[in-house]
Amino acid sequence: MLLNRLRKVISGGDVLHYVFSRSGQQSGVILWESKRTKNWSDAWLVKLREDQRNAKAEVSILVSQALPKGIETFDVVEGVWVAHPRVALPVATILRHALLQVSLARQVSEGQQTKTEMVYQYLTGPRFRQRIEAIIEAFATMQEDLDKERKVIMTQWAKREEQIERVMGATVGMYGDLQGIAGKSLQEIAGLEFEAIEIKELDL
Repeated sequence: MLLNRLRKVISGGDVLHYVFSRSGQQSGVILWESKRTKNWSDAWLVKLREDQRNAKAEVSILVSQALPKGIETFDVVEGVWVAHPRVALPVATILRHALLQVSLARQVSEGQQTKTEMVYQYLTGPRFRQRIEAIIEAFATMQEDLDKERKVIMTQWAKREEQIERVMGATVGMYGDLQGIAGKSLQEIAGLEFEAIEIKELDL
């Protein structure tokens, strides 16, 4: 079982996300910062990089509704991952997985490169970004498919509801016609009496 530990940051950043391997070994730290303003500020990046160094985190992620010009969903800006809230979860999932893989590679090739160098080179490189783009695209496609399926199901439900109402209306009408002909001698049918129908409608 892979473990995560979250800790509220007292000063600098919002949350420290500790990533652990199956064996319980710490594989890295992600510093999270969130912004809910309408306008982007480059000063956020400077501050977050400083907070990242102070927190000794391998990765920093800035989640914001407002993004730098030219960025629609996510990107690496001056060493900081910047992401829109709608893609924050898949980006975090992949970054977490990357930290686990880098930690494993570091153990295998210990002494060749420092942990910081390996993490920085991999997590800010084009190959890793392309991997995340592919996952985000797949995530968006699944979300679109789900929305389409939901619309189809809602349409089918509405159609069936209309059909049921028409059948019920025709049945009640036929029963009323027979009542008019046979009067009290017609045996009552549970669910078709006015009182029963009225009670069901009130329950809805």
